[in-house]
Amino acid sequence: MTASVSSYDVLVIGAGAAGLMCAIEAGKRGRRVAVLDHAERAGKKILISGGGRCNFTNLHCRAENFLSENPHFAKSALARYTPRDFLSLVEKHGIAYHEKKLGQLFCDHSAQQIVDLLLHECAEANVTLHLRTQVNQVRHSGGFELDTITPQGPVTFHAPALVIATGGLSIPRMGATGFGYDVARQFGLRVIEPRPALVPLVLGEAGQRDWCQLSGLSAEVIASTSTPGAQRARFQEKMLLTHRGLSGPAVLQISSYWRPGASLTLDLAPRANITAPLLAQPQRDISKARAALREHLPQRLADRLITLAPPSSFSNRALEAWEEHLHHYRFTPTGTEGYEKAEVTAGGVDTAELSAKTMESRIPGLYFIGEVVDVTGHLGGFNFQWAWASGAAAGRAV
Repeated sequence: MTASVSSYDVLVIGAGAAGLMCAIEAGKRGRRVAVLDHAERAGKKILISGGGRCNFTNLHCRAENFLSENPHFAKSALARYTPRDFLSLVEKHGIAYHEKKLGQLFCDHSAQQIVDLLLHECAEANVTLHLRTQVNQVRHSGGFELDTITPQGPVTFHAPALVIATGGLSIPRMGATGFGYDVARQFGLRVIEPRPALVPLVLGEAGQRDWCQLSGLSAEVIASTSTPGAQRARFQEKMLLTHRGLSGPAVLQISSYWRPGASLTLDLAPRANITAPLLAQPQRDISKARAALREHLPQRLADRLITLAPPSSFSNRALEAWEEHLHHYRFTPTGTEGYEKAEVTAGGVDTAELSAKTMESRIPGLYFIGEVVDVTGHLGGFNFQWAWASGAAAGRAV
């Protein structure tokens, strides 16, 4: 069957947060834009985000909230499209929202409202959306040509500008693929090895035996890691024990920085002086140590620590060492729960290959935005803000 030909000014592959934002900004400038996606509906990952309410941005967004081999790369795009800019769109569409904590903004009702907002803005900007469209080949010759299979049959799309907004490898059940990395490599662009991020960590057999019987228990901790050659990080939030290891916001945050073989350090009682009452008593024993722990930790966690890591003795020096141990308790995860449970993918197209202002690669007319780029946000709306900001940067340049 002979393919029909469709020509546009801009082709965007990926109908997620970044791709739709890019299309909106380009369309508002009078560009003829087509968005292509293999899924049957737009914004599938938006719909499941934030427990179905979409944590669509964070009021306190800064470049420091992102992990990248170039920690300065995100500054330009983030400065030119801010949380307030997206909030103006949310308010324009009458979407009720609330701040949950730490600047995290959620819809009061449904993530579908954010998808509807984007689709409405696309329609106003005359953006054409092609869903259930499989891109089989990308060629570059006097512009970009995409050989595709659409519900109507084979179509070759042509445009002078191509934007890759296909996301990462996380949540494969939602249709995630490595397509964007493959395109980058096809054009000789460096890709930093992708890995699961914002993902639960798995403990080995001994760790599971010692800790996972407490599955469902949570406590506030400070999680930190210092993998050689990686950025240092620490987060104070809740930890959750699971049937396989560790999760909860503190662990998800630190997982983006953790590397296989590295240890994870938890301060199990932030700001607490656990041994102060013991040191003040002439009579000290294990029951008093347990009682001191229970003052600061959930009872089951305190009792498990007394079993696994009791004081070596009750001298002042031993109690001081025990206190230090509880504030620097080490785990060595054996791995992560993988892309199936990862909220995002770290790594991606090397920022050294891209313009920080426009997101254009060193291949003229080829752009990369959103999660496919080596910019990974912390938990709490930062990855959405990167999608809006990088999408807007490219949309204003194509």
